[in-house]
Amino acid sequence: MRMSRYFLPVLRENPADAQIVSHRYMLRAGMIRQQAAGIYSWLPLGFKVLSRIEQIVHEEQQRAGHIPLLMPTLQPADLWRESGRYDAYGEEMLRITDRHKREMLYGPTNEEMITDIFRSAVGSYKDLPLTLYHIQWKFRDEIRPRFGVMRGREFLMKDGYNFDLDYEGAIASYNRHVVSYLRTYERMGLTAIPMRADSGPIGGDDTHEFLVLAETGESEVFYDEAITKLKLGDRKVDYYDPAETAAIVKEWTTPYARTDETHDPAVFDAEVPEERRRVSRGIEVGQVFYFGTKYSEPMKALVVNDKGERVPVHMGSHGIGVSRLVGAIIEASHDEKGIIWPEGVTPFHVVIVNVKQGDTSTDSACEALYSALKAKGLDPLYDDREDRAGAKFATADLIGIPWRITVGPRGVASNLVELTSRRTGESVEMKPEAAVSRIAEIYAGV
Repeated sequence: MRMSRYFLPVLRENPADAQIVSHRYMLRAGMIRQQAAGIYSWLPLGFKVLSRIEQIVHEEQQRAGHIPLLMPTLQPADLWRESGRYDAYGEEMLRITDRHKREMLYGPTNEEMITDIFRSAVGSYKDLPLTLYHIQWKFRDEIRPRFGVMRGREFLMKDGYNFDLDYEGAIASYNRHVVSYLRTYERMGLTAIPMRADSGPIGGDDTHEFLVLAETGESEVFYDEAITKLKLGDRKVDYYDPAETAAIVKEWTTPYARTDETHDPAVFDAEVPEERRRVSRGIEVGQVFYFGTKYSEPMKALVVNDKGERVPVHMGSHGIGVSRLVGAIIEASHDEKGIIWPEGVTPFHVVIVNVKQGDTSTDSACEALYSALKAKGLDPLYDDREDRAGAKFATADLIGIPWRITVGPRGVASNLVELTSRRTGESVEMKPEAAVSRIAEIYAGV
């Protein structure tokens, strides 16, 4: 990818209508363009980040044994009437009538449709447990869409649905989802804290939401700092060992962590040492639900158990806000110069800055670096524009690429380039081949 040929419509000034950091930087970095209130086009840079996040979600869902499919954005209203939610859902649902006067809706979630798919094909407990998921665009007609992709009307979401014979099996699936989410967010460079939550219109008694700490979060959160030290790292997890996943969930949910809606000051003070008490704000990026037979009973999603009885399956649904995560990561990782992408989700692995475009030796050195990085399977961005060095550095900082290799005539004469960390600002001179090896080493463990 060469900057001179790439579509990157960056803005120098902050847009007047952008109220939070992620909205400002996504517009300034040329990641998105608003098409209507709460509806955005994802431009090439933003789409690359969105795709990287989506890929991580897919990988971790499938690592946990969950099976991908794809359901449509439009759903028949009759399915929602079966569950009793069509009239109850409210004005956030976008209702549509097609040319044959059939009532449809733009799906805000997919519990009814996945239950219909399940009941049409599964009839025995021997086919359980089963978890199906997809990543699909959703629409909720927010009365006041704002904050860019953080609270838009159209959004990309991963929603998964488990089907189990009984409560114990469903809770095992619930725990499996919690663990898979912990690893998913960790790979994105985020500390996402599971907190008990309200189920809202989806329903159910057991539910946790995952919040990323950020100053601009919509919720005030109270937590034990110890929870931020927990990491899965390279720990191997047997997702189908209920005891193992339950132990991990207990490890992450035992330290105090609540939003202002469920915060209990007396418990907080009694359970958490004063030096570990923290108050911050958080952004919700995912939620897991267990709701039992809320949908399977009215929609007749039944299986025959080992006694020959037809019983409704126990279900749960589990969501991750894929497009919302782009904004949440920026809110959690930025400075006054721009975005700072974690290595796991960066649109490009490294940016090469040619400080004297047109100089034969510098151009050749940059081309050689670009080819060497590509040969290592890396995705570099080469700033080959005929622009001043300061402008190139400012663009690199704004779009947030974690590593920069700077190439100039003096360095080329000594066979040296400068490798700079976007996060720390630290720079080191090294030979070009050493810089390539260092970048490859960094991303080998991502």
